[in-house]
Amino acid sequence: ARYQRRMKRAVSAPALALLCGLLLCAPVKAATSAPKPPPGAAAERLRSTLLQAQFDLTTASDQVVVMQTLYNESLSEQVQAIAPDANARARSALSDALRAAQTGDVARFAAARSDLWTALLHAGYLGARIALQNNTPVEAQRWLTLREFRRATRFTRPRADATLAVDALAAGQSDIKSALQALDADLLDTYQARLNSALDTVADARERGHSARLAESAALAQGYFVVLAPSFATHAGGGVALAAAKTAFLRLREHALADATPAATRVTDLEAIRAALSGFRAAPLSPAEQARRAGQMLRFLKLVPVEYSRAIRDGRVAIDLEIREAITFQEAAASAYADLRDALPVTAQADAAFAKLKRDLNSAAAYEPAVDPAVLESDVTQLMQVLESALPAEWLQQDGSADFDVIATALDQVEQAVLQGEYALAESARINAYAILESGPEAKIAAFAPQHKAPIEAWFWYGGEGGPGLAKLINEQAPAADIRAARKALDAELAAAQQALGGSNAPEAVATNAGIIVFREGLEAVLILASLMASFRAQGKTHLRKPMWLGTALAFAASIATWALMRGTIALFASYGEKLEAVVSLIAIGMLLLITNWFFHDVYWKGHMASQHKQKQSIIKSAAGQFVGLVLLGFSSVYREGFETALFLQSLVLAAGSGPVLIGSAIGLAGVALIGVAILALQARVPVMRMLVFTAVLIGIVLLVMVGNTMHVLQVLGWMPLTPIRWLQLPYWSGLWFGVYATVEGLLAQTIACVFTLGSYFLARRVKGEVVSVDSIKSVMNRTQTKPKL
Repeated sequence: ARYQRRMKRAVSAPALALLCGLLLCAPVKAATSAPKPPPGAAAERLRSTLLQAQFDLTTASDQVVVMQTLYNESLSEQVQAIAPDANARARSALSDALRAAQTGDVARFAAARSDLWTALLHAGYLGARIALQNNTPVEAQRWLTLREFRRATRFTRPRADATLAVDALAAGQSDIKSALQALDADLLDTYQARLNSALDTVADARERGHSARLAESAALAQGYFVVLAPSFATHAGGGVALAAAKTAFLRLREHALADATPAATRVTDLEAIRAALSGFRAAPLSPAEQARRAGQMLRFLKLVPVEYSRAIRDGRVAIDLEIREAITFQEAAASAYADLRDALPVTAQADAAFAKLKRDLNSAAAYEPAVDPAVLESDVTQLMQVLESALPAEWLQQDGSADFDVIATALDQVEQAVLQGEYALAESARINAYAILESGPEAKIAAFAPQHKAPIEAWFWYGGEGGPGLAKLINEQAPAADIRAARKALDAELAAAQQALGGSNAPEAVATNAGIIVFREGLEAVLILASLMASFRAQGKTHLRKPMWLGTALAFAASIATWALMRGTIALFASYGEKLEAVVSLIAIGMLLLITNWFFHDVYWKGHMASQHKQKQSIIKSAAGQFVGLVLLGFSSVYREGFETALFLQSLVLAAGSGPVLIGSAIGLAGVALIGVAILALQARVPVMRMLVFTAVLIGIVLLVMVGNTMHVLQVLGWMPLTPIRWLQLPYWSGLWFGVYATVEGLLAQTIACVFTLGSYFLARRVKGEVVSVDSIKSVMNRTQTKPKL
C-alpha cells in the first residue's frame, strides 16, 4: 500500500495510462507485423520426424504428440483458412498416427504419414493458387515452399515453372492467367507423376511382401489423387467417373491394410485404378511442348541403331560404352513417348515395340547373344513409322528445339563420363553431340545466327580466347571442374543461338515500321476526308461536315476495337507460337502487296475515290437519311484504313510484342494528327501527294522486311527449305533490322516481292497504252506532286 501511494504521487494518471498502453500494445504490434513463416519448413519437420519415429514405434507416441502441437501452432490456422478439408485430413492423420504408435501397427503408421503429407501438399497447391487469384505473388511464393518436385532423371529435370511464373508476376513481367496456367502445369504434372510412381511401388511391394511400404504407397496414391480430383472430373468423364475412381482408391488403401485380402482382389483394384486413369493427363502439354517432345522421341530413336551397330561384333557386345549410349537414347525416347502416349491412337502397338527394343538392348548389355544390328534397325524403323503415322502433322513440324535438347543430353553424358574417369566415353559423347549439331541446327545457326557459330565450334573443339574447348580438355584429361566450366560456356552460346533462331527484331525497327504503317494509312484517310469535305465550304454547307466528323470518330473507335478483337482472337492461339506468327504474317504480306501498289494502279485509288464522291453526291441530294448517310460515309472512309492498319500491326506484335508497336503507332498517329489539323482545320497547302509517294516507298521497304522475317520463321518451323549461302557473311543487324539473312530462299523471296511491286507499275502503264520511259515516270511524278485544292 505504501508503494502504491508513492507511485501515485510520482506518476500522473495520464502518464501511467500511456505507459500501460505502450506496454500492452508493443507485443501485439510486434506479433501482427511479423511476417508469417513459410509453411514448407514446418511441414518438412513433420514429415522427417514421423519418418524417424516409424523406425521405433516404442517411443513414437511422444514424438507424435510433439508433432501435433507443432502442427496446431504453426500450420493448422493457415491451412484451415485456405483448405478446411486438408486441415481436417491432416488432423485425422496425426490422430491415426498416434493410435498406430500406441498399438505398434507399422503399416497404419506409414499410411497415416502419407495421409498427413499429401494433405499438406494439397494445402500448398491451393494456397498458392488462391494467392495468385488474389494477385498476391508474395503469398504464393510462401505457399510454394510446400510442394514436391517431379523426380529427376537423365532426361527430365525438376521443373521450377511455377516458381518462375510467380516471380515473373511479382516483377510485373507476366499476368495472373499465365501464372495460374504455369502453376497448374507444373504441380499437377508433378503430382500425377508421383501418383503413377506410387502405384508402381504398390505393385512391387505386393510382390515382395512389404506390408508397411504397401500401405504407405497406397495411401500416397490416394492422397495425390485428391489433389488431381478436380482436373480428373473435368477431363475424364465428370462426377460419375470421379466417384468411381475415388472408390477404387479407397479399396486399394483398405486392401493394402488388410492382410487377409486375396491377392486376386488386390490385383483387380490396381487394374481398376489404372483403367480409370488411362488417357487422363492432369496438366495437358501445350501444343509447343507436345511438338518438342515428339521431336525428341524421334531423334533419340534414330540414334539407337547407330550406337547399337557400333557396339555389336559377331553377335556380342564389343564396346560397352556404345551399348550404354544405345540404352540411354532408348530410355530417352521412351520417356518422351510416355508424355505423349495418352494422345496417340497406336499405344498397344507402340508399347509392344518399345518393350521389345528394351529387352533386346538389355539382353545385349548382359552379354547374352545379341540381336543382329540390321534386325534392330528394322524394328526401330517400323516403330518410327508407326509413331510418325500417328503423330499430328503439326508435331512433326516442330521448331528444332528438340535438337538442342538432344545435344544437352549428350553433353550431360560428357560430364558424367568425366566424373567416372572414363575420358574415352566422354570423347565419344562429345562427338555424338557435335554430330547432332552438324546434322540438325548447324545450318540454321550459320544462316540466322552467324555470330554464334564460331564460338560454338570453339567450345566444342579446341577453344579460343575464352579458354580451352571440350576436345582439348578431354584429350588432356582435365579435371571435372574445368570441363564443367567449358560446358557452361558452350551452353550459354547454344542458348543464345537457339533464341536467335526463334526470330527476333530490333524494337526500334519494329517501332519504326509500325509508325510508317500508321502514318501512311492515316495520311490516306486524311486525304480522302479532305477530298470529300472540300466542296462543303465552297457551297456554304459546312454543317454537313459534322455528321462526317461523327462517322470519323466512330471509325477511329471501331479501329481500336478491331485491334483489340484481333489481339484477343490471336491470343487464343498463342500456344502455337511461331506457327501463328507465320500465318498472320503471310496474310499481312498479301494485303500489303495490294496496298503498296495503289500508286501504280490508278484503278485502286481513283476507283475508290470516285465511288466515295458518287456516294456523297447521292446522299446530299436525298433529304431523307442525309445525316445517317454522311455518318456512314465518314465511317467507311476512315474505317477501311483503320482495319488494314490493325491487321498489319498484328504481325509486328507477334514478332516483337506490343510495346514497340504501340510506341511506333503513337508516333505515327501524332504525325497524322498534325497533318490532319494543317489540312482540314487550317486549310494549309501541304504537299500531301509527295508525302504519299514517300510513305509508299517506305511501305515497300516494310514489305521487304516482313517478307524476310516471315521466310525466316517458315524456315525455322521447317515449312520451307533452308539453303544457307555460306560464303555470304551478313552482319547480325541485317537480319535484326531488315530481315535479310544469308539464305537462298529468303533473298529470293525478297527479290520476288520487289520485282512484283515494281513490275506491277510498268505492267499497269503498258496496259493503259503508255510508253514507259524516264520522261513518262517524271511526268507521273509531277502530276502526283500537285497540291490538292480544298
